[in-house]
Amino acid sequence: MPPGYPEALGRLETPRPSGRGQFRLNLPLIASSLQQVQADFDRINRTLSAPRDPMTDEVRENMLAGYRCVDDALAQGLDLFALGNSRRLLELNILVLCGTQGAQREECEKHVPLVEQRFYEQEGGGIGDLMEWLGRHKGDSVWARAAGAYIHVLSQPQLFIEGNHRAGALIMSFILAREGKPPFVLSVANAKAYFDPSSLAKGTKRKSVGMLIRLPKLKKRFAKLLKEDADKRYLLPAD
Repeated sequence: MPPGYPEALGRLETPRPSGRGQFRLNLPLIASSLQQVQADFDRINRTLSAPRDPMTDEVRENMLAGYRCVDDALAQGLDLFALGNSRRLLELNILVLCGTQGAQREECEKHVPLVEQRFYEQEGGGIGDLMEWLGRHKGDSVWARAAGAYIHVLSQPQLFIEGNHRAGALIMSFILAREGKPPFVLSVANAKAYFDPSSLAKGTKRKSVGMLIRLPKLKKRFAKLLKEDADKRYLLPAD
């Protein structure tokens, strides 16, 4: 596990590698894109149907920690959805909320048991439900699976207590990258196309009539965004 991870994450069960990974993330380029979004966030926010909280240095750095975690899983050839690896998915959420060090980490770690309880035990919205959904959609394109998983994380009841947008984007990125597709990276160009449908998904109950109507359109919309916005520069060969 990379140095600097929160101590609470050291209690993860031993991950099960599937062999050396084929791909790595271009972390410097991802960092550059997030910096550009942060610099232009006030303008971006004014264009959104539902304004977002400011993108602070802390938010940006925590997101980069999440991408580093995804990159580490790719390097090890881990399948985060395989039996025994589910806590690595939980780790993504803890990283985007807690970061890797300092007072923020210490304060956030106090709430890890509550995050774990929701993640594993929430009826109709826990990790088991996401695993089942992915199992039913193995035949979908990788773009559709990544999009559907993101909507599953974000819609009500949400997978995590907080940080569902960010952790969901990392989960999408892992699904894409392990199959040789560029990860999703927020940019100035795609911010509105990402945030606006995310707000629709967040406001919809998963097993409601509204979701039955919206889901196919939202899934298609996100899948289209992921495919058309894919930037090959974000994914590198492992060697």
